[in-house]
Amino acid sequence: MAQFSNAGFRLDFLDEGEREAPAIVLVHGFASNMRVNWIDPGWVQTLVAGGWRVVAFDHRGHGGSDKPHDASAYTPDAMVSDVVALCDTLGIARAALFGYSMGARVSAFAGIAHPDRFPLLVFGGLGIGLVDGVGDWDPIAAALRAPSLDDVTHERGRMFRAFADRTRSDRIALAACIETSRREPSREVVSTLRQPVLVGVGTRDDIAGSAEELVALLPHGEAFDIAGRDHMLAVGDRTFKAAVLAFLDRHRGRLMG
Repeated sequence: MAQFSNAGFRLDFLDEGEREAPAIVLVHGFASNMRVNWIDPGWVQTLVAGGWRVVAFDHRGHGGSDKPHDASAYTPDAMVSDVVALCDTLGIARAALFGYSMGARVSAFAGIAHPDRFPLLVFGGLGIGLVDGVGDWDPIAAALRAPSLDDVTHERGRMFRAFADRTRSDRIALAACIETSRREPSREVVSTLRQPVLVGVGTRDDIAGSAEELVALLPHGEAFDIAGRDHMLAVGDRTFKAAVLAFLDRHRGRLMG
């Protein structure tokens, strides 16, 4: 896997598709990695076949990237800087961002800070929870720090702990990530996102919050209900893939020139 560096950390990434094609950067969710979030569910293959240059990376603290245990390494600004540094490394002046769950939060902060550089956004697995929060994450941090899954009784904590175990994650790094990455932008700040934004949330997702409520804050937002899917299963849904491809194709011209 290729690597780039930012702020003293080395991060794994991939770069697929024609270099002359419009670029899209895939920003994975908490406790996941680019393989689990994007490669195995078929997103990289789907987007390359759709005529996109597809860039994905493992967040700091995740996958094959460096895993600091200091919570200060995981602020939204710090994580946005990784996205910018990756684009700088690859010479990508403008790109669409497609983030899932925590990756959608990072993508939102990136779009707010760099609207010209990221003129097209897709948020999956995160609706109004972007501004209202997505519940109490302290039990999840405690679950990640517990000696074993058998010691965890909190339902959502068990879900994330089991996922972290399955992906062989550094649980201490993930617990640190929770402490600072979950900062919410205000409604007023989110309303400054003037880019076209597609928000896709599973109809059985009890984490993300309403896609429609978030879209009501966005000048150019569109909501897509991922029918019958919960937070974990929505990412690979074929109807979501079709909706994302159609949305990107409608706005492809924003990345040209």
